[in-house]
Amino acid sequence: MPDHSSSPVLQPVKIGDLSLRNRIVMAPLTRSRSDDDGVPPAFAADYYGQRAGAGLIISEATNISPQAVGYALTPGIWNDRQVEAWRPIVQAVHDRGGLIFLQLWHTGRISHPDLQGGEPPVAPSAIKPVGQAFTKDGMKDHVTPRALETDEIPGIVEDYRRAAANAKAAGFDGVEVHSANNYLLEQFVRDSTNQRTDRYGGSIENRLRFPLEVVDAVVDVWGAGRVGIRLSPATTMPGETPLDSQVMDTFGIYIDALSQRGLLYVHDIEGVTQETRDADGVDFSALRQRFDGAYIANNQYTLDLAETVLEKGDADLFSMGRPFIANPDLVERLRTGAPLAEAPKAYWYGGGSVGYSDWPAMPGDRD
Repeated sequence: MPDHSSSPVLQPVKIGDLSLRNRIVMAPLTRSRSDDDGVPPAFAADYYGQRAGAGLIISEATNISPQAVGYALTPGIWNDRQVEAWRPIVQAVHDRGGLIFLQLWHTGRISHPDLQGGEPPVAPSAIKPVGQAFTKDGMKDHVTPRALETDEIPGIVEDYRRAAANAKAAGFDGVEVHSANNYLLEQFVRDSTNQRTDRYGGSIENRLRFPLEVVDAVVDVWGAGRVGIRLSPATTMPGETPLDSQVMDTFGIYIDALSQRGLLYVHDIEGVTQETRDADGVDFSALRQRFDGAYIANNQYTLDLAETVLEKGDADLFSMGRPFIANPDLVERLRTGAPLAEAPKAYWYGGGSVGYSDWPAMPGDRD
């Protein structure tokens, strides 16, 4: 097998005040193993600990409040029980020398009344998304959401602030604000999903107001050097195009504002998750140049592609998701050129520890 030990992608690197073992980031992976109250299972400590060889782990998307829930069996970070359940998970990563950030999530309109106590989901505007929601009773068509009142929005900002504080209490090394894949924050950013006429709608600056208030609240808790953000300028999720009429202007101004705040990193989905790296009308290299912090590139990356992009200076770190599902020792396999296992899709979402924390590592792994 080829030896990739000297690959620059697999060498230690420092971003902000964090020393990473390598430039590989474990991308957030929704695995739907939590209980009905958003409490992650005990065996999640095995799962995350086994993958601590990544330079940085980003946790699965984690709901900031009951209102934020858009998928059954996903974890939360809004109450003490959830915080207590996350502590041993974080400790398992730290015990193996790893670093882990919690991803903060509000799904907005990508939800269903079954997940909202019978109430409609909330959104910037009352525009029904295409597609279906994953509920305890299976897949159900999305509904028309309720447009948030102006005076409700500060309360959601406070939900983010509380969730960020809870993540600190659970021992995480930082947090990532989920502002991608057409969930609530991106619903405000895009002019197709935000048709408001108040201070949170209309101009690009107004559409960015709520997401940036969220970022500021989270930074108040953690400091900018421990906060990252995930973006998806090219996404077509949940299946509508175009999502923004001025995508480069919108995201250019957004990234400028994030850079001015001194965030640790931008985590950019280059294309459409699980579908394509095509990005019509989006120049990721230009966006990267507008941000002074670290840039994490995501979507269908291999070690070879990461090395090419790193050499060009178009990214600093590279996040991988699906390869980590069946390869807990992914970094070691990349280092040694070992073959990668494939996880059947039946194991991706839901279930117990089988297909989750029972994938074997190679004999003699260092990580």
